[in-house]
Amino acid sequence: MSAGTQQVPVPWTPAPPQLVMAYSVCKGITRQNAKNFYYGFLVLPRRKREALCAVYAFMRRCDDITDDPKLSPPERRQQLDTWLDALHRAQQGQPTDDAILLALTDAQRRYAIPAGLLDELAHGTAMDVEESEGQPLTSGLIVQYKTFEDLRLYCYRVASVVGLVCIHIFGYRDPAAEPLAERCGLAFQLTNIIRDVKEDASLGRVYLPEEDLAKSGLAVSDVLSMTDASRLRPVLALEAERAREFYVSGDELIAFIAEDSQPALWVLVNIYRSLLEKIAVKQYDVFTAKVALSTWEKLRILGKGFLKRLT
Repeated sequence: MSAGTQQVPVPWTPAPPQLVMAYSVCKGITRQNAKNFYYGFLVLPRRKREALCAVYAFMRRCDDITDDPKLSPPERRQQLDTWLDALHRAQQGQPTDDAILLALTDAQRRYAIPAGLLDELAHGTAMDVEESEGQPLTSGLIVQYKTFEDLRLYCYRVASVVGLVCIHIFGYRDPAAEPLAERCGLAFQLTNIIRDVKEDASLGRVYLPEEDLAKSGLAVSDVLSMTDASRLRPVLALEAERAREFYVSGDELIAFIAEDSQPALWVLVNIYRSLLEKIAVKQYDVFTAKVALSTWEKLRILGKGFLKRLT
C-alpha cells in the first residue's frame, strides 16, 4: 500500500463504563490518602471533583514510586520514567488498562490541562531521589537544599504546578490567576514541610534550607538526629511566616476562578492555613506527635464551604 493510501491510526477512546470505573478507582485513592485535599474536592461539581481525583491519584502514584523503600534510587527513577512513558502513550491515544491514566487523560482533554504541567509534577517527585552532590547512593537517600530559592524550585514542581493544574479544572480566564495559584501552592507545601519535619528526617530528607538552619546555629545533620525540638522552633517559625504571606495569594485567587469552584478553593486554603496555625499554637513542636486537624475541625470548615456554594 502506498504512503498516500495508508490509513491514519485513530486514537483509542475508552468506553463510558471504563471511564466510570477509572474515576471510581481514583476517587477511592483520593479518599483514602488525601486527608486534607479530599474535603475541598467535596464542594466541587461532580465532573470537576472527578478530574481532581484523577490528578491526585497520578501524583500519589508518583510519590509511591519515589518513596518505595524496596527500590534503590536508580530503580525509583527508572520506574518513574516508565510511569511517565505510559502517561505519554495514553496521551497520544494508545490503549491503556491503567485506571489512573484512563481518568487522567480524559480529565486532561476535558479541561485542556497542558501536558507539560503533568510532566513537571513527576519531575518534582524525582527530585526526592536525586542524591546530594558527592553523596554515594550506598550511604542512603539524602535530600537537602542550600537556599530558600533552591527549595522554591522543588515546591514549584510538586505544589505550584498542582495549583496551576487545579485552576484549569476550576476554570479561569484572567492570566493573573496563574502567579496567585503558584504562590498558593507554595503556602500549602511549606505547611507540609513544617508538619512533616520528623517524618522526612527519618527518610533522610531535610527540606529546610541550610541557610535558614544556619541562622539558628543548626546544620542538616542536627535535623536528622534532632532530640530537642525547641532548637528548631525559630527555623519553623521563619518558614511559617513565609507561608502566611503566600496564603494571602490564595485568598486573592478565589475571585479569579469560576464561581462553582470558589467554595472548594476557600475550603482548601482554610484547612491548610488552620493546620499551620495549629502547629504555631503548639510552639512548632512537630516531634512529639504529628499535628493534624481533627475530622470535626475539617468538617466545620467544609460546612462553611457548602454554605458558600449554596449562597
